[in-house]
Amino acid sequence: MPLVDVRDLKVEARTDAGRRIEIIRGVSFTVAEGEITALIGESGSGKTTIALTLMGHARSGCTITGGTVELAGRDLVAMPESGRQQLRGTEVAYIPQSAAAAFNPAQRLIDQVVEVARIHRLMPMAAARAKAVELFRALALPEPETIGNRYPHQVSGGQLQRLAAAMALIGGPRLVIFDEPTTALDVTTQIEVLRAFKTVMKQGSMGGVYVSHDLAVVAQIADRIVVLKGGEVQEEGPTEAILHCARHPYTRELLAAFEPLRSDAPAGAANRPPRPVVEVKDLVAGYGPLGKDGLPFSVALRKVSCRLERGRNLGVVGESGSGKSTLARVIAGLLPPASGRVQLDGRELAASARGRSKDELRRMQIVFQLADTALNPARSVADIVGRPLTFYHGRKGRAREARVDELLDMVRLPRALRHRLPGELSGGQKQRVNLARALAAEPAVVLCDEITSALDSVVAAAVIELLKELQRELDLSYIFISHDLSTVQAICDEVMVMYKGEVVENLTADQLPDGARHAYSKLLFASVPKLDTGWLDSVPATVA
Repeated sequence: MPLVDVRDLKVEARTDAGRRIEIIRGVSFTVAEGEITALIGESGSGKTTIALTLMGHARSGCTITGGTVELAGRDLVAMPESGRQQLRGTEVAYIPQSAAAAFNPAQRLIDQVVEVARIHRLMPMAAARAKAVELFRALALPEPETIGNRYPHQVSGGQLQRLAAAMALIGGPRLVIFDEPTTALDVTTQIEVLRAFKTVMKQGSMGGVYVSHDLAVVAQIADRIVVLKGGEVQEEGPTEAILHCARHPYTRELLAAFEPLRSDAPAGAANRPPRPVVEVKDLVAGYGPLGKDGLPFSVALRKVSCRLERGRNLGVVGESGSGKSTLARVIAGLLPPASGRVQLDGRELAASARGRSKDELRRMQIVFQLADTALNPARSVADIVGRPLTFYHGRKGRAREARVDELLDMVRLPRALRHRLPGELSGGQKQRVNLARALAAEPAVVLCDEITSALDSVVAAAVIELLKELQRELDLSYIFISHDLSTVQAICDEVMVMYKGEVVENLTADQLPDGARHAYSKLLFASVPKLDTGWLDSVPATVA
């Protein structure tokens, strides 16, 4: 008998108009004991909705209307909620995409990790704490005996993701659900986390369901793959067979979109003398009060210089904490530097956005990584996208509404979403609203801070192609902050590698990845997962 047996699962959702539509249409699959099955597909395919039913849970506005979801022979759909609550954390556990959202910032990590054991009275608290330390060690966390005494803000993103795994595993579940747990991690941290997950799952002979849009990650951890589109299974089979002998056209489309194709020529205007639209000189920046030496308490950028030529694209890569996002915030005027300057078309900009003119603000827009925090949850999509149209261009009424529709078309969003709130959209949809808002200003430069990290490969490839098209039409220039090196390679003309707040190497896109000379650049490029099931095991431990 399989550990998980999903048969003819149907889930309905209620639309804005009150109409009910079927979003999961008769899905069936199994997961054997000790097997990890991946659910892949583009945004809106139903991956997370299906995964949540394995805990007997349906999202707000959704209802399980048919089929069975059996865990070790027990139907989660038919049993009462009290029964499902007893299983959550003990028989089935969930590891979320955003570990930060799973932790209370006011409580020590160890107290939160052992909470499941306390709630379900699984073991004495002393035994639970000892088991937590064992898990910290198995998950390759530093200082396993004492890391639990820290608070969430005192550990890195990769460490927090592994601590979320420890919280899920403390109850000894038979099934673990992974919901995009490495999406927001840089490539070097992602290897550490994947290797830790894989080791612990094998040691415990646990079954797993891994939700992801990243085929290279899935190739490293999954035994089987279920391909989903529009709430239906398109294809399923062993990982090797899906990656190398895919039968369904949609699966082949996903595989083809894994690495966006680079344009043969730069997207900017040709035969034009290079002229920097943005120039950064000797930036020093960080967080906290300035000391007597004029440096911030925590220095994030150390004399960083770079230039972006009009109509071209600069990629900025590096691991978490390298200073990439801080650089974008300083350029945008959101974080004044301690020293150094930023120029736009040869004119020095005020250090803070408040000191910049409306036109200077309009011409340089930033698209943030976390659309959840960048979008006002109380405003509709039309209002969010329309506000810069009024602020920068004075558009109101029908002219504004018509332009909102055009912008939604540009970022491949249905116009019917214009009345929805951000909370009613998928992660990929929210990020495209984020992009549409920036484009509404009609900027010259767009600072893209990890904007494809939350998108599935098909949508990410479409967004990259969209950005190239917009660049050709509008003569845009992009600064791409990313840990997705294939995306950087697909759209950027030059790439700057950062490490601990400093620029360690500058490369042209055609030099990637083999032209890197600096040891850190080589490490970074060697850490990018491949569509090869044996890749993770072949990576030397020094890289991971």
